[in-house]
Amino acid sequence: MTKSTASALKPYVEPFRVDGGKAFQLDGHHTGERGGLHKETGKKIIEANRVRLSELQEKLYAQDRWSLLLIFQGMDAAGKDSAIKSVFDGINPQGCEVTSFKTPSSNELDHDFMWRSTVHLPQRGRIGIFNRSYYEECLVVRVHPEILANQKIPHELVTKNIWRDRFEDISAFEKYLARNGTVVLKFFLNVSKEEQRLRFLDRLDEPAKNWKFSTADITEREMWDKYQHAYQDMIAGTASAHGPWHVVPADHKWFARVVIGSTIVSALEKLDLKFPLVDGEALEKLTPIREALEQEAPVAEPKAVVMKTGQKKAKAVTKKVPAKA
Repeated sequence: MTKSTASALKPYVEPFRVDGGKAFQLDGHHTGERGGLHKETGKKIIEANRVRLSELQEKLYAQDRWSLLLIFQGMDAAGKDSAIKSVFDGINPQGCEVTSFKTPSSNELDHDFMWRSTVHLPQRGRIGIFNRSYYEECLVVRVHPEILANQKIPHELVTKNIWRDRFEDISAFEKYLARNGTVVLKFFLNVSKEEQRLRFLDRLDEPAKNWKFSTADITEREMWDKYQHAYQDMIAGTASAHGPWHVVPADHKWFARVVIGSTIVSALEKLDLKFPLVDGEALEKLTPIREALEQEAPVAEPKAVVMKTGQKKAKAVTKKVPAKA
């Protein structure tokens, strides 16, 4: 596979895309899916996607018209961090920024729930990556009602319809972004409870991974069913053509990276990105500059000559002399 194209990558994108066109059921998406691939073939696709993504990102940056917002959500140990690191390996960091959202600060709680995300949106020509996002306000806050109670929202606005209202707000916001040239792609890394258990054990058994584990992870794991319900409701309520979700099978990390990389490459290729062309008057101004540079005499490299002083214990010094004509 020498060059990734949207058509060639379609089998690794379309089966996992949710855009609101039909009813969505999370339990209809299998966490262990491998797309009929063997791991070695998957690795070749991952590498080909990296090469193509690097080329497309350079054009995206140079054209300076579109921007790309990538949102990653998933349960603990679903593989968000490692997927981001793998898919974007080799990408120019000047055109890409990762923002990881943690527990909101007091300052952030004094704003609307979207505020802290909007200040990190990507500029034109850039790729913005959200490791968790404003969707946490429909997930962890929903599973833990006590968090909502501390968000300083006027009591009369906290109704039984608050989640539906937030879905509407988010969808409207993402439509606004799309209308202004930001392509929004959302990834839910769909890991099984058993695979999460194994990854937790791996973190506990491997000293270098101990830091990744938190006792809070076990507390959240005990609420697995509530989180699955929240994800089901959230994806169904916010999937759209301008903000599609991709439910990524995450039990096999390599296949998750195939799906994520293929989705990003396919979306960028559809933009028909090109390097800006210089023509007309601007091109004419470059001609005399080129001629002047070509006519400049080459500058000879200075030669180093070692000379010793007449002192008994003098150290050798280096003196530069001009090149001979």
